[in-house]
Amino acid sequence: MSRVGRKPVALVEGVTAEVSEGLVKITGPKGTLEFRLPPGIKVTKGERELVVERESDEPKQRSLHGMSRSLIANMVEGVSKGFERRLSINGVGYNAKLEGKQLILNLGFADPVVVNIPEHIEVEVPNPTLISLKGIDKQKVGQFAAAIRAIKPPEPYNAKGISYEGEIIRRKAGKTFGGGAD
Repeated sequence: MSRVGRKPVALVEGVTAEVSEGLVKITGPKGTLEFRLPPGIKVTKGERELVVERESDEPKQRSLHGMSRSLIANMVEGVSKGFERRLSINGVGYNAKLEGKQLILNLGFADPVVVNIPEHIEVEVPNPTLISLKGIDKQKVGQFAAAIRAIKPPEPYNAKGISYEGEIIRRKAGKTFGGGAD
């Protein structure tokens, strides 16, 4: 049995779960999330926990077992605490600002890059070189963070661009002066 899949998902205080035919609905103080179970996977609701089980021992079922348990655990954490992803902007003149439901990025291009913010994500710009993304769905927060980072990923010579906070950027040495014959 999957090591990840066999662990029960604890329902923290203030979080409720509804399990119906192939659908798990988690409700908490920050909102509600739903997950449609893949075929062959079922969820049993206990006193204050959810147990994910599979029908067979086929490799496909085994992988879906652990994945389903992880997604449900992320849903419980999301509706209780939420998720946050922070991006830092490095480079001279590079900055970000928030205008309504749009994020405006100045990244050294001829024109500023305008990014529309999805309705399920909350964006804060505490200072011009830091972007904070918050939401209850871990996948959507991570996907939006990746989309912003992809606009100008950090380059290896000067580390200019958008990077995740705490990301280690492998630096390369620049060209060296060859000198010449004496």
